Parts: sequence; structure tokens; C-alpha cells
Amino acid sequence: MNTYLHQKFNTSISKFLTHNSIQSLLIAISGGQDSLCLIKLLETFRKYHNKLLKITYIYVDHQWKKDSYHQIKHLINIIKNYESQIIIYQLKNITKSEVEARKYRYQIIIQYANLYNYSTILTGHTKTDKIETFWQQILRGTSLDGITSLKEYRKLKNKIYIYRPLLKFDRQEIYWFCRKFYLSIWSDITNYEYKITRNRLRHELIPYIYRYFTQNAESKICQFINISNLDNEYIKQNAIKLYLISRHTTNIALNYKFICQQHQALQIKTLQIFFFTTLTYA
Repeated sequence: MNTYLHQKFNTSISKFLTHNSIQSLLIAISGGQDSLCLIKLLETFRKYHNKLLKITYIYVDHQWKKDSYHQIKHLINIIKNYESQIIIYQLKNITKSEVEARKYRYQIIIQYANLYNYSTILTGHTKTDKIETFWQQILRGTSLDGITSLKEYRKLKNKIYIYRPLLKFDRQEIYWFCRKFYLSIWSDITNYEYKITRNRLRHELIPYIYRYFTQNAESKICQFINISNLDNEYIKQNAIKLYLISRHTTNIALNYKFICQQHQALQIKTLQIFFFTTLTYA
């Protein structure tokens, strides 16, 4: 069990755990190939490299599928084989909105992490998810924040971090890994519902671009996202400096004349910081 994916994963997770002194992880999973790959890599890592690492899995069932009950049983059986713990939540208010479902899912996972003192949440997002998120955000008319929103490491409120260890793996690598170790992937029929925007992007738009424009579009988009992230971080740092300089010492106010002298990008970002820190509203 020493594939190149194991090596790449073990290097990144070891560095992450050591640097942040983490002994417990909360893993958000589904029954798809990305989650099963993450489970396999984590359990192998714990078995051979860190036996004291505490791992808890959490699954949120949106009840979109008729066979959701059987999928839950399938996941429980997989986790039982590793002698790990799995937490299941079922949403009563069924929503077909991808945005709303994601919002509810993250609320539940973060609340659980807060309640049981997990400082880090792991997800199975991959490089392919990063590309799909990029296209979704572009079509929504996003900013640099939106383009670069899916990062490997991100801090949330209440000192909780989200870590995505598979973000450097593409879907073909993970598919190969699942085939090699005969992982029992649960086929999710909602992945083929074209009412869901991400599915239409995944099955129609992105393959069309790869076929008729450029075959290495994925690497070029990733390069663009990385460059955009550097630009965005530079603007953020300067906006923070501008905010600290221009805010009033006693009142909830900013130095309007001084801010108006700055570039418009800094003005917008400074106001965002001001509203967020003052009203706790992003």
C-alpha cells in the first residue's frame, strides 16, 4: 500500500498535523469516490504512521435519493471495518438547491466540531472540484475572492480550520486509486441531474472546452487560480493596513478623505473589512 498517492498524501498530512499540533480530525464524507479515497488514505496513514490520531467521520444526508437509507448503511459498514466512529445527520427540510444544501451541511458540521472541540474539518475536495468551482463562480460574476475560494487550508469562525488534503489530486488519479484497491463506490444518481448547475458544468461545458479548445485547460486554469490567489492576498494585506491606518481611535468610523485617495480595489476591500469587523457580516 505504498502508491505515489499514498506518498503524496502522507507527506502533506504529516506536515499539516505536525505544524498545527493536531491529534483529532473531523472528516466530512459522502459515498463517492473522493470520500472513499480520503477514508482509505487516512486509515492507512493512521495504521502505519500515527496510531494515536483520533478520526471521526460525519455524513449529512439531504434525502435527495430514494436509496439514501441504503447508502447510509453502506457507509456505516465501511467505517466499521476501520473501527472508527461515524456520525449521521438527516435533514428534515429537503431542498434541491445546491447552495442551500451546502449551507445547511456546513452549518451542521461546524456546529458538531464546536460542540465536541474539533479544531480541524477535512473534506474530500479535489483539483477537479477546484476547477468546477472556478467555472461556477465565473458564471455568477464573482470577484478574486470567489475564484480562489476553494483553498487547501482555510480558517473559519471560532478557530475552526478546513483542510482539503486531496486538492492536488485530480479525479482520474482518485478513480485509479479506487479501482486499484476495489473501493466500493456508491453510485449517486443525483450526479446526473442536469437541474444541478455543477452537473451540467461537469458533463457538458468542461468536456466541451477540453475537446474543442485545449486539452490542458485544467493545468492552465489552476495556474490562473494560483496567480489570482497571490494577487488577492496582496490586495487583502494592503487593505488591512489601510483599514488599521484609517479607522477612528474611538468611534466606529473611517477616514473618508484618506480612503478616497487610494485605488478603488483597496477602497472596496477596506469597506468589506470594516463591515465584517464592525457588524460581523461578510
